[in-house]
Amino acid sequence: MRKNLVAGLLVILMATPAFAAGKKRVAVLNFDYGTVMSSVQAIFGGNQDVGKGISDMLVEQLVNGGAYSVIERKAIDKIVAEQNFSNSDRADANTAAKIGRLLGVDAIIMGSITKFGRDDKKQNIGGAAIGGITGRFGLGGVGLRESKAVVSISARLVSVNTGEILVAATGDGQSKRSGKSLLGAGGSSGGAGGGNYDMSSSNFGDTILGEATKEAVASVATQLNGDAGKLPTAVVKINGLVADVSGNTLILNVGSKSGVQVGDHYGIYRKIRDIRDPATKKIIKSVVNKVGEVAITDVDETSCTGTYAGSGAPKVGDEVRN
Repeated sequence: MRKNLVAGLLVILMATPAFAAGKKRVAVLNFDYGTVMSSVQAIFGGNQDVGKGISDMLVEQLVNGGAYSVIERKAIDKIVAEQNFSNSDRADANTAAKIGRLLGVDAIIMGSITKFGRDDKKQNIGGAAIGGITGRFGLGGVGLRESKAVVSISARLVSVNTGEILVAATGDGQSKRSGKSLLGAGGSSGGAGGGNYDMSSSNFGDTILGEATKEAVASVATQLNGDAGKLPTAVVKINGLVADVSGNTLILNVGSKSGVQVGDHYGIYRKIRDIRDPATKKIIKSVVNKVGEVAITDVDETSCTGTYAGSGAPKVGDEVRN
């Protein structure tokens, strides 16, 4: 974590395995597609980040499944950029776990694409093998007989505490239809050129390659949703202070680096007195009263904003806890 915490920040971040109620927080990294890079270039007529495309499709499936609370991509991209993680770094389980700790999630989902292309066994054209015939393949698959599209992906659910792979899932997809073109009908590439094809669009989903991709992603999502109960929840303990009070709007000196997220609720407490050991004069206990609660509405790295509700008036310096 970077050394730009606000002076006086009182934060204790403790991640301990516990099966807590509620959804488990996860982040999905872009899938690695190095082994199918040549086939991707042949299919799309240039480089296309199919790893990001499949990651986005998986996020949608997990959100719809309801077993996880999935972190937004912009939060992941921000951490990756700040920490200067390379694509190879993100393929490492330990690095992925570090990203997860910075995001305050329970686990990271990472994966790779192992097949992405045409099933044509007679000509050995499938998955990464497509790259060997780039010159004859092209966007529309000119010169090839009709065949089906195939996609295979693998995913791993990684603990942010240990880097351990908790769940491994694989998904295979094959189009129900066959055709000469993976991305269109009659060998037409449509708008696939230039590496700007949107894999989340209905245009892609209607192609035979899109059909195979959706099937593979859906298979992995089903397995991950079914194994959500295996994931220990990281219980984040927040101890911070009220930094500013404006009506019922509070600014706290804890943020995303401490695990705070929009939608969280925390108690606001005020110290009444300290209890001291009569022999040593050391403080052995502090007596506090709960003033009210704050619902978090906005979060940055080192602070957050929330709406206050309670019987008492909050003050700068009041304690903030789970």
